[in-house]
Amino acid sequence: MSALLEMRDLYIRFTAAEAVRGISLRIDEGEALGLVGESGSGKSATSLAILGLLGPAAQIKGQALWHGAEETIDLLRQPRHLLRRIRGREIAMIFQEPMTALNPVMRIGRQVAECAEAHAPSLTRRESRQRAIESLEAVAIPEAARRFDDYPHQFSGGQRQRILIAMALMNRPRLLIADEPTTALDVTVQAQILELLRNLQHQHGLAMLFISHDLAVVSEVASRVAVMRAGLVLEEGPSAQLLTQPQHPYTQSLLTAVPTLRTDREKPLAMMRHSA
Repeated sequence: MSALLEMRDLYIRFTAAEAVRGISLRIDEGEALGLVGESGSGKSATSLAILGLLGPAAQIKGQALWHGAEETIDLLRQPRHLLRRIRGREIAMIFQEPMTALNPVMRIGRQVAECAEAHAPSLTRRESRQRAIESLEAVAIPEAARRFDDYPHQFSGGQRQRILIAMALMNRPRLLIADEPTTALDVTVQAQILELLRNLQHQHGLAMLFISHDLAVVSEVASRVAVMRAGLVLEEGPSAQLLTQPQHPYTQSLLTAVPTLRTDREKPLAMMRHSA
């Protein structure tokens, strides 16, 4: 497979601390890479840096090479107007909490339609509406045409997450970044969203960066996993291998700290070891 995105020696520093300390990651065309780590490990900072969303307070070094259809560019060195063209059209993102990502006073149909209009100004209102309905139907929103004019609060948590996915896929991006997309959902709805993401990835040949703190969730979606802690990638490898034969003590700790049906309930859960 050919590389789609290559992060090389990426450093991200804020005023108080260094969030990411020289990581290198590669995502190939059509591949799903899982990025796993505890809160504060630098996962989300990495994804936001790729999209140019960290703001002026962040000091960023290294490269994020995007192999576009026409040329290879470093996303960390691009002007804002070019990044705006890439965001949503070539690289899209699903955020963790749909109620903060969706505008609560704007009808969901218009929010989805605007994703198309932002990158295709020549679309008529009727055309963008039809595309939005088709996108909502693709993520299994029932009666999408009838619910086009409903507001976010009229949908369940799982449906709101599906709406965010519909918005992200509106322009058929090549890379989808999913930042903790199932954290706020119950287990049943979580499984439905994971299955939806898997199906959409296979249908559209999407590459995906799936970010989570949960190794089990990542293994459902990603073919390859990178484990991150304190701004460093500690271990990387195929999902099946990393989950069954982890090499780094921290990865081993992450796995043993999760209770299973075989866990002895008479004993305390294993503690995660924090040596990097």
